[in-house]
Amino acid sequence: MTFWEKLYIPAIAKGMAITFKHIFRKKPTINYPEKTRPFSPVFRGVQVLNRDEEGRERCTACGLCAVACPAEAITMEAAERLPGEENLYREEKYAVKYEINMLRCIFCGLCEEACPKDAVYLSETMVPSNYNRKTFVYSKQELLIPNPLTDPEAFAKAKGARPEKTL
Repeated sequence: MTFWEKLYIPAIAKGMAITFKHIFRKKPTINYPEKTRPFSPVFRGVQVLNRDEEGRERCTACGLCAVACPAEAITMEAAERLPGEENLYREEKYAVKYEINMLRCIFCGLCEEACPKDAVYLSETMVPSNYNRKTFVYSKQELLIPNPLTDPEAFAKAKGARPEKTL
């Protein structure tokens, strides 16, 4: 070892050069609560049950989404529409009970692809965290987007920037 290597001055100078080089670079982190990073266009969030333009539920309880789900996270029960409920449901058959266990869901999007009525889609909303397992089983009322006739602003917000599927 030479005299200069024993003093560690070249090593300290190299370390300081690297440090100063990193000081002037753009920071890769963001200040999360104040700023949010934009989501990818293919991001899949919380599952949502869609309504049509008249505010009626699109789900016909065909069960294709539950069959397509590889994690078996979706459960539903079907019922017949009663006379006078034409303004609530599009078809004669509807889902009385529609539940999804978000702890089992793998956000694959197969339920969205399997639905022939465009009733199910994965929104741009993240699943909120919680300490209670029971709160991760979402019922039909928690999954339905707001009625476009009574609350058009909330309906547009829940719909997001997602393009409409052609039927």
